[in-house]
Amino acid sequence: MQSKYNATPSASPLRAIPCAAMLACSFAGSATAAAEPVQPTRRAEPQVVEVKGERTEDERLAPGAGARALPGSVTTVTSEDLATMDIGRDISNVFRRVPGVVANNIDQGDTGNGFRMRGFATQGTHGADTAIYIDGVPQNIPSSQGGAGHGPAFLEWLTGDMIDTIDVVKGPVSALFGDQNRAGSVAIATREGGAATPSSATLTLESHGGRRGSLVLSGEREGIRSLLVADRYRIDGFRHGSGNDRSNLFYKLSTKLGDGVYSLRATYYKSEYAGAGYLSLPGMEAGLVDPHATMYGLPGFGDAHRKTLVFNRSPASGQAGWFATAYYEDFARSRAIQTSTTQHTYGYDERDIYGARAGNNWAFGDAALLTVGLEARRDRGDAFRQQYRNLAPTANYVNNQDLDLLTYGAFVQGQYRLLPSLKLHGGARYDRFDYEIVNRKLPAASTGYDKSVLTPKVGAIWTVRPAFELYANVAEGFRSPAAEQISSSGSLGPLGAAGGRINADIEPSRVRSYDLGINARPLAGLELSGAVYTIRNDDEIVNTAPDVFVASGQTTRKGVEVDLRYRLDSAFSTYLSYGRILRARLDNPAPGAGALLSVPAHTWKAGAQYRRTAGPGRLTLNGDVYVTARNPYYMGTPLVQRDMQTYVRYDLKASYDLGKFQGALFATLQPHKFASDIAYGTAAGLLVSTVPQATGGASLRYFF
Repeated sequence: MQSKYNATPSASPLRAIPCAAMLACSFAGSATAAAEPVQPTRRAEPQVVEVKGERTEDERLAPGAGARALPGSVTTVTSEDLATMDIGRDISNVFRRVPGVVANNIDQGDTGNGFRMRGFATQGTHGADTAIYIDGVPQNIPSSQGGAGHGPAFLEWLTGDMIDTIDVVKGPVSALFGDQNRAGSVAIATREGGAATPSSATLTLESHGGRRGSLVLSGEREGIRSLLVADRYRIDGFRHGSGNDRSNLFYKLSTKLGDGVYSLRATYYKSEYAGAGYLSLPGMEAGLVDPHATMYGLPGFGDAHRKTLVFNRSPASGQAGWFATAYYEDFARSRAIQTSTTQHTYGYDERDIYGARAGNNWAFGDAALLTVGLEARRDRGDAFRQQYRNLAPTANYVNNQDLDLLTYGAFVQGQYRLLPSLKLHGGARYDRFDYEIVNRKLPAASTGYDKSVLTPKVGAIWTVRPAFELYANVAEGFRSPAAEQISSSGSLGPLGAAGGRINADIEPSRVRSYDLGINARPLAGLELSGAVYTIRNDDEIVNTAPDVFVASGQTTRKGVEVDLRYRLDSAFSTYLSYGRILRARLDNPAPGAGALLSVPAHTWKAGAQYRRTAGPGRLTLNGDVYVTARNPYYMGTPLVQRDMQTYVRYDLKASYDLGKFQGALFATLQPHKFASDIAYGTAAGLLVSTVPQATGGASLRYFF
């Protein structure tokens, strides 16, 4: 289980924002890894990001469209948008332009995708508190030990070539998404073969030993569309003792039969990686720590594989009709985190995951739409964390559990046009958990768990004028308790020990979200959207005593988001968004604990795109700017509140299309020394995963 990489290792936000805006307007764009360029067969000029307000009336009403049907804050990223992004090693970069979202890989190998919005999912939760589905398949892994925590999302099996659209829904307003839907949800649809997806081969070279080869084979024969995406990526890394060796394979068949579109998708993913850990910011600032160094001089390591098979059926025309998804996944992942100069904590998951969902959409003229469905998921396998010393396992475990987790439920969602200018939206989910947990470390704590949760949603859209609409929502979302919270494992020790505590009465944690927003087009080419929100959680699961977990903590989150997009003509478009967290705190913290949650108070995003004919081909310039500021943490004894450094990132790209070839140059600049959006507060000070101040690369793609 040891990785090949496991060798001994040889500003102020007010100043950053004007600089970011100037750079966005002058350079216009985002960097891109060449595996995701603009497709020459799809000549429509893409938006930088497509938002809900741009949808047609039918798309915005239809429940079968999932996220696009909601009267809320929804952002859609298209395959054309992805073609202009620097995705590189980190699939989290697909969310770079989504307003108010902070997304990153924690830069310790393929160990999950940090995804934070609306004050949820602080550092280390790897996408928990956001329900993420791909082709109707939930991606959050309960009680993960090979990643981090409960409900992380591991999206590294995806590449940009596989993705058609991404819908990001702010708040738990959609009844179509279940566990972890507290901050909101993400629905990703994969691409299909045929004329819309050209075949291509790509070679990419990047800084720090990054190299990538990608192949896309797309075709259609006798009504059956096929798409094969093969991708091999390797990078040595900026830090000593870091690196990644990843292989991705995707194959999808789809066809229309009668009034339905049917697809069958198979994927394979394998990765080996090393993680250099975190470094002391005070030590680096004092010149005592090399920013390239490895934590404790001992690299972390891990590996992963996923094999999936997914069947889907959806209506072929419009939204009315039945839909279905069935899936199976072989999931395994490990990660060893260094804890001293000789020790690791080694986490491991090996799961068989399978499930299905099915339902029907009904359209009642143009007055009402209704979706009703059922969903079930079973997760069976092992999850443990074990102490390693000198790269060898010891007899001591943090926890070790045999999990048999069954979740099932039902959902309903609909819209009704009460007046020509007023549409009402409502929905609800009922989810039940039927768990069997065998605690190998403390057998007396083995237990079953049977609980359920009902989460209603209600909202409205008022079209005040043709170019101006208001929406409002009140919605509840939830997350299930982790296996370790139900069956506690005590302190570090061997398997089969006496003792243990069962918390089988703990309830799923629910939130109630309130938001009010607008979508407007005040001028030709100009689009404005914004929202204010409050999220209250009166039963956050907290640790009140050793091995005792209860639903008693109360948290409150409040914020505002604004998104502005302008298209001058077919050549030039630009955007600016701002997310402000007004309150993200634990309302009743334990004595001596900090109350503020570790999420940035300010998130700025800006960018632009410019295209023109240049000689025999077409030149495209892109630029994006990303800024986070005032992210609180605590240090010292007694605790003192501090703010992490302002983090600024610039992405630049120039690409040129000539015939069947596309070449690209791209760069990422992170100019603040030692700054990173991957950081953790500790009593001794801030720990950060250092990033290079400048990286770059080039790619060449051939279409055939």
